[in-house]
Amino acid sequence: MSDLLVKQMDERTLCHPKKGDQCSDSARSFLLVDEHENVQVHDEAEFLEKLCCQAVQSVKVVSIFGNTGDGKSHTLNHVLFRGEEVFSTSPLQDSCTVGVWAAFDHDLGLVALDTEGLLGAAANQNQRMRLLLKVLAVSDVVVYRTRAERLHNDMFQFLGSASGAYLRHFTPELRALSSRCGLEVPLSSLGPGVIVFQETSRTKLLGCESSVPGQADTLLQKRFHDLGLTTEAFSSVQYVGTQTISPPTDYSGLLDAIKQQVKNTATRSPRHPSIVYSALQALSERFCGEISDEKISLYSFFPDEYFTCSSVCLSCNVRCKNGMNHLKDNVPHMADGLCHYTHQYNNKVLICKRCYEGGREVIVIPKTSASSDNPWIGLAKYAWSGYVLECASCGIIYRSRQYWMGNQDPESSVVRPEVKHVWPGTEAFLTDHQNAAQRVLDGVNFVIQSVSEYSTGPTKAVTAWLTDQVAPPYWRPNAEITECHGCRKAFEEVERKHHCRSCGEGFCQACSTHRMPVPERGWGSAPVRVCDACHRQGGNSTSGQVAQVEPRGLMARRVTEVAQSTLDLVTTAVDYPLGFVKDVARPEYWVPDHEIVQCHQCSKTFTPSMSKHHCRACGQGVCSSCSAHSRPVPSRGWDHPVRVCQACARKKGNL
Repeated sequence: MSDLLVKQMDERTLCHPKKGDQCSDSARSFLLVDEHENVQVHDEAEFLEKLCCQAVQSVKVVSIFGNTGDGKSHTLNHVLFRGEEVFSTSPLQDSCTVGVWAAFDHDLGLVALDTEGLLGAAANQNQRMRLLLKVLAVSDVVVYRTRAERLHNDMFQFLGSASGAYLRHFTPELRALSSRCGLEVPLSSLGPGVIVFQETSRTKLLGCESSVPGQADTLLQKRFHDLGLTTEAFSSVQYVGTQTISPPTDYSGLLDAIKQQVKNTATRSPRHPSIVYSALQALSERFCGEISDEKISLYSFFPDEYFTCSSVCLSCNVRCKNGMNHLKDNVPHMADGLCHYTHQYNNKVLICKRCYEGGREVIVIPKTSASSDNPWIGLAKYAWSGYVLECASCGIIYRSRQYWMGNQDPESSVVRPEVKHVWPGTEAFLTDHQNAAQRVLDGVNFVIQSVSEYSTGPTKAVTAWLTDQVAPPYWRPNAEITECHGCRKAFEEVERKHHCRSCGEGFCQACSTHRMPVPERGWGSAPVRVCDACHRQGGNSTSGQVAQVEPRGLMARRVTEVAQSTLDLVTTAVDYPLGFVKDVARPEYWVPDHEIVQCHQCSKTFTPSMSKHHCRACGQGVCSSCSAHSRPVPSRGWDHPVRVCQACARKKGNL
């Protein structure tokens, strides 16, 4: 094996050491969070096992930040682990640390977190920056390591942005975690103590020319102030410097500062190691998800887009101001400022003015009838008095034609109009009141359906008896036809039976689509309905002669068919405008009939003999079997029980 290959293998081993599983190898670090913000430890028990601190009752957390190549891993190794290679280092230009690595220092009781460089890999840069703030939020001591001869503005911008983001986004989540864990001192009372550790070779250290103790810390705070930045989230900001003219670096000052922070329990108290894991896990679950590269801010390391909801109002394009994943807590989307009306979303609502003045927001919906009216009386009142506005608290507050003359505009008397934001992924406005026409049609259909259902049995019986009376002798009676003679499919109750004019057997629509003359049966030269089998035979009769005498009863059947065809034409002519009216009256949230090809619940394909029904709650098209339930849907303007699908019927509460 060549020397070059051996060297490359050694370098890879340095950058990616094997993770130790035994406490005897406790000095070995392990990957805690990867570069995609995914926690690599499954639970608290595994976290304690990898740290080898099962018997430890309280710890503090120290983390280190800085630019790539400034020696963060090397610094932790020498300050906490006496120079042992706990965190991997590498002489290469590329960043050796990717993600967040953890190890435990038994001497000081410190969980040490090593982070990747601020100027490291460009891939997933937004997620990686957000990950750094999560690490900072669970830390008690934060070391910012720099080898710059002068303190650059990037360091101040990083710490100032981290302070602001900690207060705005992380404090509420940490406070909630403190309440869940029953901690006496909230985790969010004060942020971590910050130590700026600067190593120079030629430049004098900050404040070295002054004999006043703490002058370097004062100069550091003045620099933050001059840049318009604040560090109020941090419990303290301390400067530690060392000048290295010739190696090795003197880390004694940094070690003393860390020991001082560990002993100081006035602002940051130690806690059980499991709470450290719980805090990191909670922040990872709350602040996660992809961030577009377009949202990178040039003026802040941690812009609000890293931690706030990414939803944008569809009407006014304003971003939601709540934190990420707030819907898990049943907190709705919110935005600053008013929205503007868009006809596409119809996002204007009416609020009861009396309730609004009393400090409540009750949305009222124009409806055809009040909730106290039954469908018949409500329909009659709608025809006479127009639509009604009904408040859940105040009752009926307005009728559009109550006095026929001198009716006031409701927006100037009883309601307050307001334009609401429209958020993606939610049913923007369930309070869709454009169902007045559909309710009228439903009322008419209710009358027809009631009469039809009452007379369905006698009508079918009489029709079948009359058909058999005028049928030719060779036709099989309707009462004996229970299945199609061709495909053997059983006839449904509403399915129509067809007789082949050649053989006289009963067939379904699909098996009797052909037409041809059947003169041997006395049907003349005009094409009539035949089954597929007779059509394939070509109508060749065994006698080969046309019947000279019409069979008994054939004339009556032919007269009946002419009358039935005429009725079918009239029905078709009436059905088309009825379908047109239904489409015009369709509420906006209903799926149009022509787009419904299968049941939304059981996925059964609709046939001409199957009825399509709309669920009054979700507006999807369903079959009769999947929409046998009825319940009120007040959010859609249906106060009385109406047809709903199985999924909506199972939902709890008011629809």
